[in-house]
Amino acid sequence: MSTAPAVPPSPADSDLVRAARGLPVDRTPVWFMRQAGRSLPEYRALRAGTAMLQACQDPDLVTEITLQPVRRHGVDAAILFSDIVLPLVVAGVDIEIKPGVGPVVASPVRTVADVDALPGLEPDRLDFLATAVRRLVAELGPTPLIGFAGAPFTLATYLIEGGPSKEHARTKAFMYAEPEAWTRLLERLAVSAATFLRVQVDNGASAVQLFDSWAGVLSAADYAARVLPHSRAVFDGLGDRERGERDVPRVHFGVGTGELLPLLGDVGADVVGVDWRVPLDEAARRVGPQRTLQGNLDPAVLLADRETVDREVRRVVEQGRAARGHVFNLGHGVLPETDPGVLTHVVELVHELSQR
Repeated sequence: MSTAPAVPPSPADSDLVRAARGLPVDRTPVWFMRQAGRSLPEYRALRAGTAMLQACQDPDLVTEITLQPVRRHGVDAAILFSDIVLPLVVAGVDIEIKPGVGPVVASPVRTVADVDALPGLEPDRLDFLATAVRRLVAELGPTPLIGFAGAPFTLATYLIEGGPSKEHARTKAFMYAEPEAWTRLLERLAVSAATFLRVQVDNGASAVQLFDSWAGVLSAADYAARVLPHSRAVFDGLGDRERGERDVPRVHFGVGTGELLPLLGDVGADVVGVDWRVPLDEAARRVGPQRTLQGNLDPAVLLADRETVDREVRRVVEQGRAARGHVFNLGHGVLPETDPGVLTHVVELVHELSQR
């Protein structure tokens, strides 16, 4: 009697992908935004002497940095090590990431002519990205790799403000005063983001996340009319899912977006990321039963005592049961001063609490 060889486990059947699609899972999957980065001593040692944007374009560094938290914490997914402004830099925009400040644009976009002069992102400039993703997929085996891109609105804020901003006043003023140029700007940025994501999916990424970090500065009406169509264009740019074109789960996340939660899934997302401000059971009510939720432990909780960490993790896991599916994460990125041992403990605790 012969037996068929065992089929190796696939990322497509991982708990992360299944939860994102609203399918039953063995346990709640866990990953952390910014898990590959500054909280890990091995990351700091590897990055020493290498600028951030340089590291993001080195396939060897991207591969190793992306794998570090998977090895250390046992998370259920890897997130590509990259930077939100990288597609702009690769296209030819002069941007420097200054320590303690963030991305700084040499020549901010302030006029209609500036919009029309922006370079587009050509796929043939992303060979480094394709190489890194292929290597990661080979190394990760059954563990899924999540692709990454910044959403058009957030990229526009960096271009217009010239760097990080609290008020985003220049951005919103341009949006109101130059509606046609604003539309052209976001259309171009949507094409770049879709191009960046397509390369990742075509080389093996099992899911993608679109970060709209600063969408929370907008009213729901402005977001719906002036931003949502362009974020939707990013996901639409991956292809026709009905025909099986790049049919991977799509995650959409923004900070301070509690009032936008009913809209965030409308861009074509399977998963809506929730920051720490809205409890997941309330977020499930706002988003509706057709989408999975991701989140939403406050990153600052990880700096507290173990009893507090455990209590808050239990609360998030319990509230996440109200959603179609739940991917445990933070409500934003890992803080640099976080003890890596606490992250490992959280992964173990979530798995223990949710084991089927």
